[in-house]
This record gives sequence, structure tokens and C-alpha cells, in this order.
Amino acid sequence: MPARNRLAFWTCAAVLALALWTSGAATPVYPLYSTDWHLTPLLTTSIFAVYPLVLVVVLLVFGDLSDSIGRRASILLGVVSSIVGVLLFAVAPDVGWVLVGRAFMGLGVGLSLSPATAKMIDIAGPANSARTGAISTASTAVGLVFATLLGGALVQYAPFPLHLTYWVLLAVEVVVLVLVWRLEGDRDPSARRWRPRGVSVPRSLWGAVAAAAVCISASYALGAVVLSLGASIGKQLIGSSNAFVTGAIIALSMVVIGVVALASRRIPLIVAVPIAFGATALGFAALVLAASLQSLGLFLAFCVLAGVGYSLLFAGGLQIVGRFAPAHHRAGTLSAVYLVAYLVQGAAALWLGAEATAGGLQHAVDVGAPVIVGVALLALVAVVLLARPRRGVPVVTGSTGT
Repeated sequence: MPARNRLAFWTCAAVLALALWTSGAATPVYPLYSTDWHLTPLLTTSIFAVYPLVLVVVLLVFGDLSDSIGRRASILLGVVSSIVGVLLFAVAPDVGWVLVGRAFMGLGVGLSLSPATAKMIDIAGPANSARTGAISTASTAVGLVFATLLGGALVQYAPFPLHLTYWVLLAVEVVVLVLVWRLEGDRDPSARRWRPRGVSVPRSLWGAVAAAAVCISASYALGAVVLSLGASIGKQLIGSSNAFVTGAIIALSMVVIGVVALASRRIPLIVAVPIAFGATALGFAALVLAASLQSLGLFLAFCVLAGVGYSLLFAGGLQIVGRFAPAHHRAGTLSAVYLVAYLVQGAAALWLGAEATAGGLQHAVDVGAPVIVGVALLALVAVVLLARPRRGVPVVTGSTGT
């Protein structure tokens, strides 16, 4: 790979990391919002849910924008929008500012996530889609590690715990913006002029999109539990009063995501997804027991197993898109997949928040666990069906990386 393409590839990987850092930046701060601003669990999870729900609207309207204006232009718009959102968090005096900030974060990630992923596949080529999927997953994990580990440390030990973590993130956002600005323009002169048309997926790709969407939806539902409720579970149900310790345990889940993504590159997809389902089921069993017994060790086990399940499901979904979607439909196809996944994530966060408000956090864990395990089982079924031999259609049995 030429040096110029290598720089562009890793710049896009940095955009993915930044997107997930932005998504998870508030995770260590949620308990403070709850106590300092007297928020109910539903309102606290609503802060989280605004992001994926706005992102869904953005994907519906602008899902294939980068196929028309170019990946670079769309990513630039996204990073600038994220900067606005992070700035609002950094100066927020109350929950209203935070909700608006989350909306801008959703706008930013919606404009940059799909084109950044698509550009990585464009550069590496469909033949290396599994490797790209693994690196993409690892990149998102790195972003979430910074969000939870660095964020937890700043909340626990630094001044201005409600705001400082966002000023640090804002500085990184500006650096990435400069890197994206330096990318070469990549608009296809023959591309049709863009107009709002929603997400469009050719009928021939419906099966692949469905399988990829349910895989990434299962991983994002796991993410909704860890990112929107993880810190509150650690504080209220497990009894951990140290934000850094709780953030470190949650960050371990993100480290596991990255390590598994890179270590599992040679595991066939048809094997990886059953492993992911098993890890998800065992993880939620550990979480239910952890909440009942106030066991930090079992909470740690949940975070590790959730990381395994998330990683294999997310990388598998991206691999399916990379193999089946042609370049001129890739961003639109990814947008369709992300649209479903973020809708599931936002709905899961709001539902769990409502359950926690009505019946307590323990109740939310008890009712949420079997539902999310069921989504992981649906992902397993979808991959098995996609892998069945069909005339003229490639069988999905390759590794999750090269």
C-alpha cells in the first residue's frame, strides 16, 4: 500500500476511534449528572439515546451522501459537527445543553462513520474486507477505551469533573480535523448529484444487509448496556464508589474488543458468531449474578465477555458488507446497516432507562438480559442462513481477518 494511501487509511481509522470516543465520552459522567442534576434513570439514558436516534435520522437523509460528494467532504462535515457537540458538553450548565450536544454528536458521527469505513474498504480493497473489519473494530475499541479509562480518571482525580474530559476530547477532535483536511479530494466526477433520497439498498443485497444489520445491532445493544448503564451499575448495584475503577473495568471491555478483533482474524465467520452468542449469554448471566451478589469480580467477567461478543459480532457485520457490497453502493449499504443498529441501540437504552425508573436498576438488568441475548441468537441464525450455499452467491465462510 503506498504511503499516501496508508496515511489516508489510518486517518479514517482515527475518525472511527474518535466517533466512538465521542459516543462514550459521557459514560463516566452519567452518575454525576444523575446526582448533581437530580436526573431519573430514564432521563440519564435519554442523554445517551439522543445520540443514536439523531444518528438514525441523519443516516436516513444523508446515508449515501459520500457516494456523491466524496468521502473526504462528508467526513469533514461530520467531524465539524462533532466538535460543536463536544463544545456544548464542555460548557453545559444543565441537561438541556447536554441533550443538544448529543444531537450534534449524532449528526457528526452519522456524517462521518459510514464514509470513513467505506474509504478504508476502498483503500484496502474488498479482498481485504476481513482485515479492514478487524482494524475498524479495534479502532472503535481504542476510542471507547479513551472515553472510559481516561474519562474515568479525569472524573475521579481531576478538577471540573463535569467538563474537563470534554475539553481533552475537543483538542483531539481538532487534530483529527486537520488530518482529514489534508486528505486528497475523492469525489467521483461521474457520481450523480446528491439529493435527499433516504437509504437505498439494491434488492440483491437485502440478505447481506439483514445479516450484517442484525450482527451489528446485537453488538450495539451490548454497547447500550455497557455505555449507558455500566457506570451506574458499578456504583449502585456493585457498590463501587471510585469512578476510575469503574471506568477501568468498563475500559477493559473495550480493550477486549480490540484484542479479540485482531486475534480472531483467521476464525471463520460461521464459527466466530456462535462464539459471540455464547459469550453474550454467559456475560449477561454474570451481570445478573453480579447485581444480585454485589460482586465486582462478576461485573468484571461481564465486561470481558461483553467485549468478546461485541467484537466478533461487529467485525462480522462489517465483513459481510465488505464482501457483498460493490464500491458504488458501499456507503449506502453501510448506512443502512448502521441505521438499524443505532435504532436498536437507542431503543434499548431508552427501554432499559424506563425499566430502571419504574422498577429499579436491578429490574432493568433482569429484564434486559434475555432480550439482548435473543438479539445475539437472531444474529447467529442470520449468519447461518447467509452461509447456506446458493447458486451464484458467495458463501460466507472466510475468516474475520487476514
